[in-house]
Amino acid sequence: MAFPWLVALKVIPWGDVIEHAPKVLTAARQLVDRQRRRPAEAPPPAPPPLPADTPPEVATLAGELAAQREELRRVQQTQEALTQTVADLAEQNTRLVEAVELLRRRTRLLLAVAALLGLALVWVAAR
Repeated sequence: MAFPWLVALKVIPWGDVIEHAPKVLTAARQLVDRQRRRPAEAPPPAPPPLPADTPPEVATLAGELAAQREELRRVQQTQEALTQTVADLAEQNTRLVEAVELLRRRTRLLLAVAALLGLALVWVAAR
């Protein structure tokens, strides 16, 4: 019985994976470049101090606005980190595909050598 991961490796269309790996890497690099080219947004100016007679609703809204700006900044940082992770994964995927292709070539060569050795053994045995 074959191991499940061997079956999974046979099901994967490696030709398509190898064909599309450079495109994925290029797209990931473009995504990272776009993220880096995006102009760094200057932090918005701090809201002016509120007068003492300001209604509590305005003070509450100003606090919520500041909190939302901070949350937006954190989300942007997370997005930049995720973009870099995608680019790193695309590069790893490309290296993995290249390694798999090299292993496929070596396996074919090994099978050809084994077949030749088998034929030579049959030929020697028949003499």
